[in-house]
Amino acid sequence: MSFRTRLTSFFVLIVIVPMVAIGVLGFRLISDSEQGKADARAGGLASAAASVYQSAVAQARADAAAVARDPGLQSAAKRRGRLAALASSAGLARATVTRGGVTLAAVGDSTAIAPGVARVRRSGQDTPVSIAVSELTAAQYANQLASQDAGVVVRQGSRTLAATVPATQGVLLPTKGTVHVGGDGYRAVTLEFPGFGSSPVAVTVLSNLSATNASLRSSRTVAIGFIIGFLLLALAFALVASRALQAQLGGFLQAARRLGAGDFSSPIKTRGHDEFAALGEEFNNMSTQLAHRLDELSQERARLRESISRIGQTFAANLDRQALLELALKTAVDAVQGSCGRLSIRPSEAEPLVETAREGSFEGLAVAVSAAEREVELEGAGLCQREFGDETTDHVSVLAASLGPADADGRAPGALTVARRGRPFSDDDRELVRSLARQATLALENVELHLQVSRQAVTDELTGLANHGRFQEVLGFEMEQVRRYQYPVGLIMLDIDNFKSINDTYGHQQGDVVLRHVARIVRENSRDADSPARYGGEEMALILPHTDMEGSHAIAERVRTAIAGLRISRLDGQGTLRITASVGVAASSEGFKDGLIADADAALYEAKRGGKNRTVRASPRTANVSGPE
Repeated sequence: MSFRTRLTSFFVLIVIVPMVAIGVLGFRLISDSEQGKADARAGGLASAAASVYQSAVAQARADAAAVARDPGLQSAAKRRGRLAALASSAGLARATVTRGGVTLAAVGDSTAIAPGVARVRRSGQDTPVSIAVSELTAAQYANQLASQDAGVVVRQGSRTLAATVPATQGVLLPTKGTVHVGGDGYRAVTLEFPGFGSSPVAVTVLSNLSATNASLRSSRTVAIGFIIGFLLLALAFALVASRALQAQLGGFLQAARRLGAGDFSSPIKTRGHDEFAALGEEFNNMSTQLAHRLDELSQERARLRESISRIGQTFAANLDRQALLELALKTAVDAVQGSCGRLSIRPSEAEPLVETAREGSFEGLAVAVSAAEREVELEGAGLCQREFGDETTDHVSVLAASLGPADADGRAPGALTVARRGRPFSDDDRELVRSLARQATLALENVELHLQVSRQAVTDELTGLANHGRFQEVLGFEMEQVRRYQYPVGLIMLDIDNFKSINDTYGHQQGDVVLRHVARIVRENSRDADSPARYGGEEMALILPHTDMEGSHAIAERVRTAIAGLRISRLDGQGTLRITASVGVAASSEGFKDGLIADADAALYEAKRGGKNRTVRASPRTANVSGPE
């Protein structure tokens, strides 16, 4: 027997009995449906009641915060009068001040509900003061929600604060169910909200069942007519329905086979607006979504490859500050599917943010981007640092995240900004950008720490010049270049005259000041290619690449003259100090480091023996006689 024959027999043989059963079931479903409508109406009223109450609480919370900032409430003697004045000026229904469960002051209508609370901890007090205010009385709240077919009852404990349905006093109102009040049936839903004091406020919404009963009678009449008509037409439509059903099922079968083979290009042709047409549309939607999911999977694979590539770039650029910034920005833009983005860094505390990296075009977005980045700065006189700046226009959303905590003046050290057209940023997007900003900040801190450690390893902490180890390293490198390319290198050795007496007379702190001033003179009189260093104690050195004896002597004499012209303030405030320095100069094109140092040192001591405060060239008889290192 074919599917068509079986389907026809099925319609002919069982159409009567099922329709009778359907009739009985239909009446039951109608009754349940009308009961559901009553529940839905009551539930809708309850949702509205909750929304109105929560909105009032939110507004009251803002009012409470404003009242809490008033300094007049700190005085116990004037508290109630000041509270009454604030409540009157703000249009509050009620306001209370409590601490540790004890009411310190209360003004306004005792039936007020929906309080907003603000807590303030005064100096010298362990227990915070709670300030609760309300703009709404129970009667106002009930009148807002009441209608012809619905009522509202507001209670707190056994006390009825307001009721729009008469005769509810003493009636037990269920949390959810049917109740009869004054001869009328109501569907009741009760909600509890926080109120003044420890007792919650119970709000009961009552949906009148009379409208539902009239709708029930009308629905039953329509159902009876529908069943009779269907019984008359069922037999005539049986054959037509079986042919149509067979054709549609055949189309579904063919489409399923094509889908199983991976062909998403041939959707099912739907006719009419029945369930089979809806099924066909859903089948087509499923096919489209499967194709879309396959495309997304391909894109995710591409993103995975890109992420792996970026991991490699991160390892390669872990000490490259600019590369890390650009990588963090590109990752943030791609992660939130943004249209563009930029990363801005503050060069110093007194300077504004300066764009360091950019991804995409910001055409037409300058105002929104600037507004979002300003929100990352301090907000108002309260000095409240915001971690995010979020600016949304008609079709564009901009999100800015701070790179690290603000400085003492509230300025963010940098901002990571992304923009997206078409849809706003979600909470997940914000959390993702926050995480990337924190990781970028940590990476930059690690780079800066590495640079600081590197500088400290080769820098004298007191003078800021290269230390002795760095001096030996640089001079050794220069000597290797001298041996290869045969160019001259000059070396200046400088020693501060009578430095020990300065320490003995004025103290070592004064000596440190002298050393810093002399180091500054040496640094200021050095060329970009020169390498100033603290050789040891009060002795300093200056390496002069590509400089012969005459050039080295000219620079040394300039340094010595500048030192002699120094006027250094004494730490005890008793005038100034004048100092001098003895300088030895040597030059070599042979490439022997130890010999060059020995020649410059010998010239230095000759200057000391000759009366100090003078510059002496190394003797030609001793220059360049030392052997290799």
